[in-house]
Amino acid sequence: MSGTYYVENKTLDQVFGATSIVASIPSTWYIGLSTSTPNEAGTGVTEPSGGAYARIGVLNDKTKFGTAALGVLTNSAAITFVESTASWGTITYVVFYDALTSGNLWFYEALPVARAVASNTTVYFAIGSLTISNNNV
Repeated sequence: MSGTYYVENKTLDQVFGATSIVASIPSTWYIGLSTSTPNEAGTGVTEPSGGAYARIGVLNDKTKFGTAALGVLTNSAAITFVESTASWGTITYVVFYDALTSGNLWFYEALPVARAVASNTTVYFAIGSLTISNNNV
């Protein structure tokens, strides 16, 4: 999962003493889906519209996200979206925001295989299937 400039700037400001990001860290992550490619600027996301689509609120705690090792963190709880009532299009990315609607994009990850979501489909991420890393490229 890649971080956006928003999170990179917040992290650098924290590490180098400019400001504390503690108040900025969400207590709930709002996980969404995208049919287009996000970018580091935090734009480029196209979320499905209608068909019962909504971001999923996931508490930001150690029961939902494990302990990082070697710069990598994974989800330690399954993440399940509501069943679609219409097509959501072809999903190519999962995205992490700090708000249910709008908000700041923090992280995004390409799905290993794009998935067409038709009506009556449940999108599900199993434990350990989302990887958040903080590795230099």
